[in-house]
Amino acid sequence: MPEVVTIGETMVMFSPGQNGPLNYVHSFYKRIAGAESNLAIGLVRLGHSCGWISKVGKDEFGKFVVREIRAEGVDVSRVKSSENASTGIMFKEISEGMETKVSYYRKNSAASQMIPEDLDAEYIAGAKILHITGITPALGTNCLETVLKAISIARSRGVTISFDPNIRLKLWDREKAREVIKSILPQIDIVLPGVDEGEIIFGTGSEDKIIDAFLMEGAKIVALKSGSRGAYVANASERYRIAPYKVERVVDPIGAGDAFAAGFLTGYLENRALTECGTLANAMGAFAVTTAGDIEGLPDRSELEAFINNKHEVTR
Repeated sequence: MPEVVTIGETMVMFSPGQNGPLNYVHSFYKRIAGAESNLAIGLVRLGHSCGWISKVGKDEFGKFVVREIRAEGVDVSRVKSSENASTGIMFKEISEGMETKVSYYRKNSAASQMIPEDLDAEYIAGAKILHITGITPALGTNCLETVLKAISIARSRGVTISFDPNIRLKLWDREKAREVIKSILPQIDIVLPGVDEGEIIFGTGSEDKIIDAFLMEGAKIVALKSGSRGAYVANASERYRIAPYKVERVVDPIGAGDAFAAGFLTGYLENRALTECGTLANAMGAFAVTTAGDIEGLPDRSELEAFINNKHEVTR
């Protein structure tokens, strides 16, 4: 059984061949994009096993998604296909010096049709970690029920549960996101939020107050992503600031949070100190922003360790 099991949607991503409004872009590169599969691929590249649970359309894009993720070494044996719904797609729009925009075409996608009966309880129970995000519950009531069922299975079998809020306001509004996430938090062991997400959930931008609030909700470990300030990691008795790694040029910031999570969970799986987990997380996040695409910049173990030990700047 894989060490980590995760559940969520992966879409076919079309990345533009040039910068500027999509209205004027005529060529695209076809890639894959999904928070949970990004994490799974990051973990595998660092030497750990991971399984991805999802549903894709019985279409060419579905074949492409599954093939790409399988090729990265992730177990896709629990992925189902749908005759009645298509694989989701997304487009990136990149403008020099501006935030990358994303347009989703995922409404009623195959993954949004996941139901609790799609889950293999023994598969989840055999993992060390179940990793979920706030994206999957936002896809629909049935997806929320699926996530809650997975959490219930993991809790009953002593599986550690990690959670990245990954709030997507194109999928649900702040109030609904806050309501659902706060209902899940008491069952979470490791939470991996950004400061902006902490503010949405708890109404404060104070890093210490955000950490306090997550710990009070039941989390045993909090790894707070603080952008240019690095990370702030904590448990009930320890709290450390982890300095960021300098990146010469940010090419594409999307996927950095998933890489951060992969680094942190790698440290956790290896029983490393909290500060080491944070260091691995920051280094992974730095690598991820240096290339176009969600997974293309994820390093393997030797690359990551060379970077951390030699303290080189990430330039590619």
